[in-house]
Amino acid sequence: MPRVLIIEDENVIRSAVRRLLSRHGMEVTEAASLEEAERITDLSQQDAILADLRLPGAPGTEAVRRAPGVPVIIMTSYASVRSAVEAMREGAVDYVAKPFDHDDLLLTLERVLKERRLTRQNEALRADVEATYPVTGIIGESVAMQNVFSRIRKVAPTDTTVLVLGESGTGKELVARAVHEQSGRREAAMVAVNCAAIPESLIEAELFGHEKGAFTGAEGRRRGLVESADGGTLFLDEIGELPLAAQARLLRVLQEGEIRRVGADRASRVDVRLVAATHRDLNAMVSRGEFREDLFFRIQVMEIRLPPLRERGEDLPALARFLLEKTCRRLNRPPMRLGDDALAAIRAYHWPGNVRELENAIERAVILAETTVLSADLLALPQTDGDGDANAMDLSLEEYFREFVLRHQDQLTETEIAKRLGISRKALWERRQRLGIPRRAY
Repeated sequence: MPRVLIIEDENVIRSAVRRLLSRHGMEVTEAASLEEAERITDLSQQDAILADLRLPGAPGTEAVRRAPGVPVIIMTSYASVRSAVEAMREGAVDYVAKPFDHDDLLLTLERVLKERRLTRQNEALRADVEATYPVTGIIGESVAMQNVFSRIRKVAPTDTTVLVLGESGTGKELVARAVHEQSGRREAAMVAVNCAAIPESLIEAELFGHEKGAFTGAEGRRRGLVESADGGTLFLDEIGELPLAAQARLLRVLQEGEIRRVGADRASRVDVRLVAATHRDLNAMVSRGEFREDLFFRIQVMEIRLPPLRERGEDLPALARFLLEKTCRRLNRPPMRLGDDALAAIRAYHWPGNVRELENAIERAVILAETTVLSADLLALPQTDGDGDANAMDLSLEEYFREFVLRHQDQLTETEIAKRLGISRKALWERRQRLGIPRRAY
């Protein structure tokens, strides 16, 4: 039952409002002045306060200061624009003019109570997540992950640019979201952009927007993704894929806080916090002239390096259980658990696709499971043997990828190989090209 405090010095009006709200299931406390209200109740425990603007002693708007966080609706007989603006400027959430219509008053109050309820639920959920996990949505007790959490906590409250490094599938976007959620920009948007997924010919227009007629097909003015993140956080995944022209535009955003749409003759101001990520060696790219040195220095202010899953052995059981619980909820399946053989298989496997591959394996097992206990065979992980995966820990990621593909391509399709590795078919094809691994002859 919502608790509502009425502060009104006219007995007739106060009694009428009390009866109206009581009939609609609200717990009502009434007082003739703010001072009387503070004597008889705790203002901070109310769900909403209805206060007359002009009261004996302190005005009704003073309730905003004395009950921080509690929505205050001002009632006034002086229904002018000036009084409404002044009340809202003082912090009131709304106002109603006397004589007021009962339905209008109820609608206003119910809206305010609903917003208050949603705000409390959001705060409770956020507190629950923060209490359960040290950093939003990321699991890890290992020393390497504790170092990651420490860096996130230190850099998040600032506006410093962050560079997240790590192999594909390690959770770089989760780190970016954790930085955003723990920053002063968390109420604004976080816009995530995968630079590798946008064709080079379109990436400048997508990121920075364009004017009508800027190029063939530009039929109107369009706002870019950088502008969409104004006031919030821009996450550029795989920033190493940005062409040099787009890098120059991004550098101006970071240095001057200005953005110029493609085809525009004037720049406009933009306020974004950049979190960038890549699995590539940007130092080497700078040496080869593929990445601007000045941009590299701008984004390298704070590095957060995510360890690959094969280096997080002590995290594997807790992470696997977390992903299993999450997958069961998403697929609307009953709660399940991992059998001892499944946990042993998870610990023994090399996980070249990192957390993404682990999540894919668990999802596949949940779909195929006929009981609530997941066995190792449902995970369908490659078996270790004397000549193959047993030596995987001694191989580099690229060496392991080459060995895995060559060993399994005669038995598995390209789609199945990609799923086992926790990557897309496109990524599998790209790695084949880069490493010179031929496809089997049909």
